[in-house]
Amino acid sequence: MQGKIWGLRLLLLLGLGLGSQEALSRPCESQVYCHGEFLHQVQMAKLYQDDKQFVDMPLSSAPDQVLKCFRELAQAYNLSIPRQELQVFVQEHFRAVGQELQPWTPEDWRDSPQFLQKILDPKLRAWAEQLHQLWKKLGKKVKAEVLSHPEQFSLICSRQPFIVPGGRFVEFCYWDSYWVMEGLLLSEMPETVKGMLQNFLDLVQTYGHVPNGARVYYLQRSQPPLLTLMMHRYMAHTNDTTFLRDHIETLASELDFWTKNRSISVSSRGKSYIPNHYKVPYGGPRPEPYSKDAELAATLPEGNRDALLAELKAEAEPGWDFSSRWLVGGPNPSLLSSIRTSKLLPVDLNAFLCQAEGLMSNFYSRLGNDSEATKYRNLLAQRMAALKDVLWDEDKGAWFDYDLENEKKNLEFYPSNFAPLWAGCFSDPDDVDKALKYLEDSRIFTYQYGIPTSLQKTGQQWDFPNAWAPLQDLVIRGLAKSPSAKAQEVAFQLAQNWIRTNFDVYSKKSAMYEKYDINNGGQPGGGGEFEVQEGFGWTNGVALMLLDCYGDRLSSGAQNAFLEPHCLAAALQLSLLPQ
Repeated sequence: MQGKIWGLRLLLLLGLGLGSQEALSRPCESQVYCHGEFLHQVQMAKLYQDDKQFVDMPLSSAPDQVLKCFRELAQAYNLSIPRQELQVFVQEHFRAVGQELQPWTPEDWRDSPQFLQKILDPKLRAWAEQLHQLWKKLGKKVKAEVLSHPEQFSLICSRQPFIVPGGRFVEFCYWDSYWVMEGLLLSEMPETVKGMLQNFLDLVQTYGHVPNGARVYYLQRSQPPLLTLMMHRYMAHTNDTTFLRDHIETLASELDFWTKNRSISVSSRGKSYIPNHYKVPYGGPRPEPYSKDAELAATLPEGNRDALLAELKAEAEPGWDFSSRWLVGGPNPSLLSSIRTSKLLPVDLNAFLCQAEGLMSNFYSRLGNDSEATKYRNLLAQRMAALKDVLWDEDKGAWFDYDLENEKKNLEFYPSNFAPLWAGCFSDPDDVDKALKYLEDSRIFTYQYGIPTSLQKTGQQWDFPNAWAPLQDLVIRGLAKSPSAKAQEVAFQLAQNWIRTNFDVYSKKSAMYEKYDINNGGQPGGGGEFEVQEGFGWTNGVALMLLDCYGDRLSSGAQNAFLEPHCLAAALQLSLLPQ
């Protein structure tokens, strides 16, 4: 009888995409934190408001022993374990979240970094000093027991201490860390940045790629490939050529991961290109929002579930989880079950890789390896051509994601449409003025508290009315890097709006947030799979970058605090005049 029950359960797991042959080759084999009957039972019982809490809890003993005890419990209840019994079991065999980490004050943290002196507004300078203090609050170090008993933790052991995003994210995350590092470098903390870089390089050497974050359940997916850019920013501050030489091949390995696993052939205007997209070849619910994924999959016919679950994981790779951006062109774009991430060529992903290829060419030239420098220079040229021929829209004056199945661009507004400006991956200087006009046509200047993530109100956290710090950076620095004085002025005005939103919310809440609601006078954001988180690493980093760049002009005062739409429009009109 027990064999039949387990057989039925296996069929159920197969229907949810948990037992397919493809899933058996998953990078993470943990039957506690990544897949299996135990994880399924606990997460579907919804013992915690946030599924991530359970998969972040360390085991109190060896996983084999815990799983043995679980099987005995499951047999005693014929697999229908009461929720209360599961709760008692977890309390007995697991420890509280965060037990594997200890607070850490970076050794290179010091009072009063030089950039603070550039901030003329005394209130903004005092605020920047408080943001500088937050690095100590967000500093973490892995305890020695994680190294000695790694099987009892979902945390991937890191040799070097690091800065976490904050809130529910008590591990470091991949693309978050780029903007964290930018802030740390302004705070004159290059040794902390070097340690974080070393952790990422170790991940590539161990797993062949940088996972979404430092948890074993993230191993199935990556995030926007910014490791090469991280190295570039560290090098610009330290000129540490020895560190670059020691790790240049690891940087190349990470880019090879994207070439081998995330490339796709596309034809445009009679030419063939091989750009990149997000794609995760593993089914099964994501462990950290397991119950939500499983329940969503159950709404579909059995044959469609595994594909949906793989698309949900692919959608977590760009870091935009979730957004209308990945639903466009689906059978019902208002439903998350229509997600089709792998069917789209993202502007930002290809801009990031374009930038990385250019940096790698420069790195190899610096190290005297002309053949590898030429290789990456050729890859850069091919990528630039793909961005122009496949993703650029001359009529609109911007770059757009390309729908591979429907063979057309997604002409909706997203700040990612400006990523090639930010990455420096465009060749026509007139593209800047066209992009400015596109901003006006999209009515983005009517939003006084920040640039919205999209113009679609779906309830997802990467849609309207939420605004995110890294996306502000894509647009603001994309324009600021232009030689056009007019584009630079619009960049400043957008920076003023964002800084005022961050500053006003901080003044009321004494916290920095991962996202902001710009539709209601500037408030902490909402929507998505979890409550808005505070801390918050990348928001702090972008704020410090803008304060450093525009510290002699930014204002904290209520008078002219937010630049009105007509001011932005006036700057745009200037940009259209002959220079």
